[in-house]
Amino acid sequence: MRQPSVLSRRVAAAAITLVMAAGAAACSGPQDNDAKAGAADKGKPQKGGKLTVLNSDPQSDFDPARLYTSGGGNVPSLVFRTLTTRNRANGAAGTKVVPDLATDTGRPNADATEWTYTLKDGLKFEDGTPITSADIKYGIERSFAAELSGGAPYLRDWLVGGADYQGPYKDPKGLASIETPDAKTIVFKLRKPEGDFPFLATATQFAPVPKAKDKGAKYEEHPVSSGPYKVVRNEDDGRRLLLERNPNWSETTDDQRHAYPDTIDVQSGLDAAVINQRLSTSSGADAAAITTDTNLGPAELAQIGSDKALAARVGTGHFGYTNYLAFNPKVKPFDNPKVRQAISYAINRTSVINAAGGSALAEPATTFLPDQAAFGYTPYDHFPAGKTGDPAKAKELLKEAGHPNGLTISLTHSTAQNRETSPEVATAVQESLKQAGITVKLVGLEPNAFNEARWSAAKSPGFFISRWGADWPSGGPFLAPIFDGRQIVKDGSNFNHALLDDPAVNKEIDEINKLTDLAEAAKRWGALDKKIGEQALDVPLFHPVYKRLFGKDVKNVVISDWTGVLDISQVAVK
Repeated sequence: MRQPSVLSRRVAAAAITLVMAAGAAACSGPQDNDAKAGAADKGKPQKGGKLTVLNSDPQSDFDPARLYTSGGGNVPSLVFRTLTTRNRANGAAGTKVVPDLATDTGRPNADATEWTYTLKDGLKFEDGTPITSADIKYGIERSFAAELSGGAPYLRDWLVGGADYQGPYKDPKGLASIETPDAKTIVFKLRKPEGDFPFLATATQFAPVPKAKDKGAKYEEHPVSSGPYKVVRNEDDGRRLLLERNPNWSETTDDQRHAYPDTIDVQSGLDAAVINQRLSTSSGADAAAITTDTNLGPAELAQIGSDKALAARVGTGHFGYTNYLAFNPKVKPFDNPKVRQAISYAINRTSVINAAGGSALAEPATTFLPDQAAFGYTPYDHFPAGKTGDPAKAKELLKEAGHPNGLTISLTHSTAQNRETSPEVATAVQESLKQAGITVKLVGLEPNAFNEARWSAAKSPGFFISRWGADWPSGGPFLAPIFDGRQIVKDGSNFNHALLDDPAVNKEIDEINKLTDLAEAAKRWGALDKKIGEQALDVPLFHPVYKRLFGKDVKNVVISDWTGVLDISQVAVK
């Protein structure tokens, strides 16, 4: 089975811009009360003006087939509407999936192997032509073309016949598992139950594409808009993206996007320090500017803390994301559960969080699932060691494991200065374990080599720092790629670091996937997380917190727990 998530490649490369790789996910929480009460909320939001977006990473591959997005992404969601989307609301309310082009979030058959959608009335492309179910079918099918690769891989795995389909350029007959009985109805036939299908339908692969306007790989230069804005300029593969209003978009068919600004100017390829300085100064056009991918660091937060006006312009977000220590039980001494338990007890999370930037930027984790209800978060701590670790308990377990005098191990980490898998965090882990008599040799690898090592089923180190982010707010894309034994990839990117292939775990994953009641599914994901946690296959360390500045003239700041970042579709600048 193909792994259903390459999200960690996205987050490893782009540190949560939530573009599910170019847009979302593929490839960042509730709003702080202080931030909501500041300059951003003075005066009722009005239409008009120009919004500037200052980003580090270019909005490359601006084609709905190639973007790896969750909830439609952030910038992409302004141009590409999808069958469903995320609820545009602060905090936990923003983790809900809601209708977008469709009238509802989908109608499943009895076992969730078939999903039916009906399009709303009055939907139009930017040129005024009607949007039909055939346009959505074609948009999905072109995402299978090799020359348009990069999007979320789920459809290839989930759709009947998807594994062998090569896209409409090679097979114009299309996928028989996507039916369009009329212009407003589209039916998806899946090869296995998938209760999370409404979440997947938020990905940009579900955006309509008119076949007559498709230019293959060049479509990204001027994709046909179904959203409130259209692309009028795309320079240097997304380094500069200028958007203007789509006159044929109607708010009567779209209750999620407000589209307040007249124009949106996305400027990318900027240094993070420059972005934060421009937003802090907030002069000229930068007064109406935001960022969707650049966090504040510890030093910057310390400076902002003494300036109440500036602090009121900091948005705080949480995204479903966990940083953890990973074990490969096939490598000694990590094949011994007591050794893994000893390390779990020895970790000083306070020092690790300090290394990650402090309590303002990281929150302690004892569960693999993020601490949000949408994922099914169920509190547990199987190896309670307090905030600073329990070296005495760790030594006791090491003695039981046959290491009365301690042991020496290696910890593999990245040399990237990201405060997640970086040398600072590795050193904090090293110091924690030293207190328990465990000598840790640090093995630092440059980012590409580090990712190649940790994602190799054959060559994975026994002990390394890792992280995982959610393709959407559900336990499925969190637990299945990491613990489903059928998703172990021997020749490719393998995310099941423990190489766990437990029939009981695999069966429970299948049973939960049948559920279309998302609240019930969340409970089951939480229970499964707790059960797996007993095996000490990883040591959860922390969940990151995102702190991002916005300009003094920016209004209507909305930050959901789905993305963790300011939602462009809600922003006003007048």
